Amino acid sequence: MAELSTLARPYAKAAFQYAADANDLQGWSQNLAVVAAVAQQDAVEKLLSSPSYTAAQQAEKTIEVCGDAINDKVRGFMRVLAENRRLQLLPQIYQQFEVLKANREKTVEVNVVSATEISTEQQNKLASALSAKLEREVNMQVSVDDSLIGGAVVRAGDTVIDGSIRGRLAKLAEALNS
Repeated sequence: MAELSTLARPYAKAAFQYAADANDLQGWSQNLAVVAAVAQQDAVEKLLSSPSYTAAQQAEKTIEVCGDAINDKVRGFMRVLAENRRLQLLPQIYQQFEVLKANREKTVEVNVVSATEISTEQQNKLASALSAKLEREVNMQVSVDDSLIGGAVVRAGDTVIDGSIRGRLAKLAEALNS
């Protein structure tokens, strides 16, 4: 997987730079989300890996599937990817584009999994504390997993804060077994 992300990086950076220069990061983000989702469909994956079609045909058929959901600039970008035989990298390019976009906008996606429902007031307090700690605007998604027993697990990019009872019990068991 690291190899795919390495191959995708220059294309993601180029798309990001173009979108930033055009002041259209959100538009490109939405368009790349569409092409990444289309590229992950089974029929399109088979098309993109098929030696029966030229790279240009693969690009045109994929663009056809996307229809009016993508703009002409992204269509051109897809044609460039096709010329370089990189259409399969669309999902990785989208992911890296989103990371670059979040860094530019100083935002971070945070997933909070708690053992019980978190009130709106608690969510606001947690979001402001995380925002101060991470020095970014926090976009928070909250879900409930009663298998945690109590507490919560917070994931923000590569950072994981496990404040769950299940996590603490696991650490205790590990300490006892060592």
